[in-house]
Amino acid sequence: MFIPCDRGGGSAAPDFKGFTLLMPAVSVGNVGQLAIDLVISTLDMTKVGYFYTDCLVPMVGNNPYATAEENSTELSINAEVYSLPSKKLVVLQIRSPFIKNKYRPFCETLLSWVKSSKCARVVLLSSSHAYQRDDEQLLGTPLRYLLTPDLEEAVGGRMQELNWKEMEKVAAYPGISDTDKVLHIPGGGITKLLFTESCSKGIQMAVLLKFCSEGDNIPDAFVLVNYLNEWLQLIKSEVNPSSQWKIPSSWRLLFGNGLPPALF
Repeated sequence: MFIPCDRGGGSAAPDFKGFTLLMPAVSVGNVGQLAIDLVISTLDMTKVGYFYTDCLVPMVGNNPYATAEENSTELSINAEVYSLPSKKLVVLQIRSPFIKNKYRPFCETLLSWVKSSKCARVVLLSSSHAYQRDDEQLLGTPLRYLLTPDLEEAVGGRMQELNWKEMEKVAAYPGISDTDKVLHIPGGGITKLLFTESCSKGIQMAVLLKFCSEGDNIPDAFVLVNYLNEWLQLIKSEVNPSSQWKIPSSWRLLFGNGLPPALF
């Protein structure tokens, strides 16, 4: 359930008609969430609301995108919404894991909001366990995409121009039968469920994912956000686009640095 920020002049919901909704799956290495951090920080997106849900582990922290002492003490919670009207972009950032057996209720609530807010399409950034790839997935790029049938009609040709590789289906019964193939995204969290539900509900959704392993996943986040940028052109593509992404201040705490004094 989306709750707009109260900026002192009322709490009317912002208009997202025709916007692209960008969001992460809580998946292996948190790659999607890190990539979303880069988008919000670089584009200096404005927080416009919260996604209130009992499907995520509750959490609260200081402003992950603080640029000065004055805004470092602003509080952030587990699911927040940011907007950039000039690019018709709305971002849902998820910062905590899902509560057991809450995947489906979250997907239903999210897709209901997508329809009611009249977002044009959803782009889900995700990841999958590198060690569980089959032989075909070991070849070439570690990046893959998926499109729902409704979005395939609109942008399928563009993906071909970019020479992107669609996520392969794998044998449902390896070694027994190779004829029955299914979509398998190990470590992908809500990715498969959200994608299949979007297919059945006629929602335009793209999944962009990277095969990776747990560890320092900052390089994976840069690779994934550059992959996204090839399509959506959020920033200008230069010789080294990674140098243009702005690293948020919260990344200083990724590997156990001391808590910022401003939090207390």
